[in-house]
Amino acid sequence: MRGLIVDYCGVLDGAEEDRRRWKKLLEAAKADGISTAILSNDEGGPNAAPIRAWQKNGLVDDVILSGEVGAEKPSQEVFDIVAERLELGRTELVLVDDSIVNIKGAVEAGLIGVYYQQFDRAVVEITNLFDLDGEF
Repeated sequence: MRGLIVDYCGVLDGAEEDRRRWKKLLEAAKADGISTAILSNDEGGPNAAPIRAWQKNGLVDDVILSGEVGAEKPSQEVFDIVAERLELGRTELVLVDDSIVNIKGAVEAGLIGVYYQQFDRAVVEITNLFDLDGEF
């Protein structure tokens, strides 16, 4: 796996401690050469500033907002857009999302899906998929 794609609402916008741990995990992934992105069904515009801040602060390589690209999860089209922007194949991507419908769509499109319910559970899957070491 070479690309880690994370949803924003319901995943990255959680409690402060979870956001701190996500930042540490994303930094480790990037340091290991893994491409990172946020994929959100957000409409974009000025209200998306908190989402874009993750890229501005160097935590992710790209932010893809459905309202700006004209496709939304769980469509294959949006996963194609993410793959193209990260210059990776869909089968090289892992999507972390709190919507089982989005996970199902991702898996049907060839991605690996990690259903997010809490950080401690997801981090076990993510670190194993990417062979990442560290305390997150």
